[in-house]
This record gives sequence, structure tokens and C-alpha cells, in this order.
Amino acid sequence: MLRERNARLYLTGVLVSGFGDSAMSLAAGVWVKTLTGSDALAGVVGAGMWLALLLGPVLGGVADRVERRRLLVTVHLALAVVLAALASGRVWVIFAGLTLVGAGSVLAGAAEAAILPSVLPGELRGDFNGLVRTVAEGMKLFGPAAGAGLFALLGGPAVALLDAATFAAAAIAFALLRPRPAAPPEPSPRPSARPRESGFGVIRRDRTLRALVLAGGAALVASSLSSSATFAVLDEGLHRPPAFAGVLTPAQGLGSIACGLLAGSLMRRLGERGFAALGLALFAIGAACRAAPWTWLVLAGCVFIGLGLPAPLIAAVTALQRLAPGHLLGRASATADTLMFAPAGPALLLGGLAVSALDYRVQIAAAAALAGCAALALARRPAPALSPALRSSAAPR
Repeated sequence: MLRERNARLYLTGVLVSGFGDSAMSLAAGVWVKTLTGSDALAGVVGAGMWLALLLGPVLGGVADRVERRRLLVTVHLALAVVLAALASGRVWVIFAGLTLVGAGSVLAGAAEAAILPSVLPGELRGDFNGLVRTVAEGMKLFGPAAGAGLFALLGGPAVALLDAATFAAAAIAFALLRPRPAAPPEPSPRPSARPRESGFGVIRRDRTLRALVLAGGAALVASSLSSSATFAVLDEGLHRPPAFAGVLTPAQGLGSIACGLLAGSLMRRLGERGFAALGLALFAIGAACRAAPWTWLVLAGCVFIGLGLPAPLIAAVTALQRLAPGHLLGRASATADTLMFAPAGPALLLGGLAVSALDYRVQIAAAAALAGCAALALARRPAPALSPALRSSAAPR
């Protein structure tokens, strides 16, 4: 894959911006806590980034109306300016800036997904989507630690400027992309009469896309339920200190990296639905292991969760790039992200409430059951053949 010039540039843009965001994700809460002394404000500093996900269907439409490479460059440069402004250290600027970063990230994510079919051959997209997920998970392992270390040495403004520099570097990488020439549009006697279909419509009308997006959402809800019980697992189940979470998180991250590297070959053998079903089944096994009172089994469960969780997300993205019409791919991708990622926030809050009222194993069992049911639903219903109308419109435009 990396012999492709466009693939190297695209991956570089994703890598450097992802590193900056990961570094800022932890440092922002510490920064607000240092400035205000408020645990509540520090805990909700990232809420604006989550709320931006709800705008996905609207922001995704922008990616379908403008030239996508230019949009990627413009958005990343604008976000570099926003992050540089955060260096002022004012609390309201930090909250407003991170909200803008959330909206910009949703828009950039839609443009990235929409431009990929025009910069990479179709037979490599499954492998490449897995590699992108591997890079993203790797940044989650190293970025927060780097951000925390830089904050301890130089303070919050230094972390904000680092994130700004990564957005600027990503803009340069995306500016150097050379998309393949777009396919000529199909002739139409009334061009202005083309229906303006929404991202919801694209996903709803195709059973494969609908099933995979719902499966991705179920996986992330199950992940929120499971992860919200982590400290109860450590305290009540393993009798370990909270710092032992620093061992569980890398175990899951290593599993996710392995999943990303194997994604392309597994999707070629199992298909997108089969790969997603396998991932959900592995997640269900891993979540069940976390209810055990043995450290080695809980660690194994974290690896299984890491192996399984990215699978339905990678499968959904790859299916969207294959099946969605090219001129609607931006809004379809952003809408899919909203449907998959937005429910994870309320599920995390629900899990936090449940762990204070119930035995933590109840919600771990619920997470395992949800993932298992989603796996069975995908495995029982074979994917229908792609309709001629959708097949003819699925080429990138």
C-alpha cells in the first residue's frame, strides 16, 4: 500500500493530526483543572467535541459540494489557527476552541473518507482502512502520554501549539495529494432535477450499509458500557490500584493494532459482514472475560476487545466507500459516524450511573450480550446483491 504516493501522503496527514489530537485530549482536562481547580469543568472540557458529532449529517454535505482536497487543506489550516489561539490560556477560549476543533474534525473526517476512493485503488481500500485504524490506535497509546509530559514540562500553551503544528503539517500532506481524474457524470436531461438525497437515505436504502452502521454503533455502545466499569473491575474484581488501568489500556491498544493490520486480508476472506461479525464475537468474549476475578483473564479480555472493537467500524467505512454513490459519500460517511459514535456518549454516562448502583458485572454482561446479539444478527443475514441502480452510481465522482 505504501508504494502508492497518495497512500503515504494521506496516512501522514492522518498520523500527524491524530497525534496532536491525542496529545491534547488528556492535556485539555489537566489544563482546565489547573486553571480553575474544578473537577466538573475538567471532566466536561471535551463535551463540545462530542456534540459536534451530532452535526455530522449537515457538515458531511459540505464535503459533497466543494473540492475535497481543497476542503481538507482549508479545514486543517483553520484548525491550526484555532489551536494556536488556545495558547492564550483563557478557559472560555479552550472550551470554544475545542468545540470548533470537534466540528472541524467531523468535516475533515467526511472529506477524508470521500476523497479516499479517488486517491487509492479499490482493491487496497480495505487494507488501507485497517492501516488507518492501526495508526489511530497507536496514537491513542503514545499521544496522551506525550501531551501529559509536555504539559508537565512547558504547560498547556505548548501542547496547544504542538497540536496546531500537527494540523499545519497535515494540511501540507493533503495539499500534495494527486486524486485520480473524476469519472464523468452520467448524462441527465434535467441536471437540476437530481434529487438531493441525505446521508440517512444512502444508508437506509442499502441493507448492507444499514446493518454495518448499526453494528458499529452497537459495538461502541457496548464498549462504553464495558469501559465505564474499568475502575470497578480493578477495585472490586482484581483488588488492584487505579493506576493498573495503565496496563489494561495498552493491552487493548495492541489488540486494536493487530486488528487493523489483519483487516484487509480478513475482509477478502469473510466479506465485510463476516469480518464485522467476527469482531463483535471477539468483543463479546473479551467483555465476558473482564468479569473474571483473575488478572491474566482480564488482560486477555482486553486484548480480545482490542481485536474485536475496530472490526465493525473498519467494515462499515469500507462498505461505504464501495457502495455509496461518489457524489454523496461525504454526507454518507459523516452520517455514519454520527450514528456509530454519538450514542457512545450517553452510553458512557449510563454506564457510570449503573456502576454506582449495580454490581459491575451486570453491565459487563450487558455489553457482552449486546455485542453477541449484533454478531449473530450479522452472521444470520447474508448480504443482498448490490442493486444495478446503486452499482452504477457507486463509482467516485
